[in-house]
Amino acid sequence: MSRKTWFITGASKGFGRIWTRAALARGDRVAATARDPETLRDLSAAFGDSILPLALDVRDRAAAFRAVAEAKARFGRLDVVVNNAGYGLFGAVEDVTEEQARAQMETNFFGTLWVTQAVLPVLREGGGGRILQVSSLGGVVSFPFLGLYHASKWAVEGISESLAKEVAGFGIRITLIEPGPFGTDWRGPSAAHAPKAAPYEGAGRVGSGLQSGDPEATAAAILAVADSPEPPLRIFLGAGVAELARGVYAERQKTWDAWAEVSTAAQGGR
Repeated sequence: MSRKTWFITGASKGFGRIWTRAALARGDRVAATARDPETLRDLSAAFGDSILPLALDVRDRAAAFRAVAEAKARFGRLDVVVNNAGYGLFGAVEDVTEEQARAQMETNFFGTLWVTQAVLPVLREGGGGRILQVSSLGGVVSFPFLGLYHASKWAVEGISESLAKEVAGFGIRITLIEPGPFGTDWRGPSAAHAPKAAPYEGAGRVGSGLQSGDPEATAAAILAVADSPEPPLRIFLGAGVAELARGVYAERQKTWDAWAEVSTAAQGGR
């Protein structure tokens, strides 16, 4: 298989670091971005010229375009783009501050948008490629106290599905990566928390109920998607994730069916 060139955001830790290392280990080249590229020093020492560490805060649209231009200048092309940078915001919808809400969308949604806009001309010029948009099980179903996180990931899901239809004719394929719970620091240092107001002090933080997976094990799946001639528009990562989502969609269908007569009557006319 020919050597690929990757552009991966949020490569300093978690999934981004794991997938960067996996691509490099098999002989690919990676433009790896992080807010602090010093966190990638060990990978640079291990893989030399195969990795290009880049400073990037994905919230900065101009910086995203500069980073992509630098990657292209160094490697000549891009084959696989992974929009991984993001974090979780925990808190009741009522309690989330304006600053927290805007920051969540700026990183998770707008950061994905800016990098996507920056890489599309490069991929088109190269005759195609892959964009892997890191969404979440939380981009398909929702849980209490994660409303703004869900909003950001549902936005990524919507724009990516439209994008897939827009760029298919250029040989560019879009895949939404939808992980369930994994043992990264997503709930730890990377997370943000809204202050908990009195009405919600006794409320528990309800999760998916799924067992946390090993993040290292996801690398093989990401490489398989990147290499596939027919990659999926969506792929879950983790055991039990598809079954949980299937149950949620069954409930939605049940509700739509129960209200079908009212829905149809809203059409009006004869």
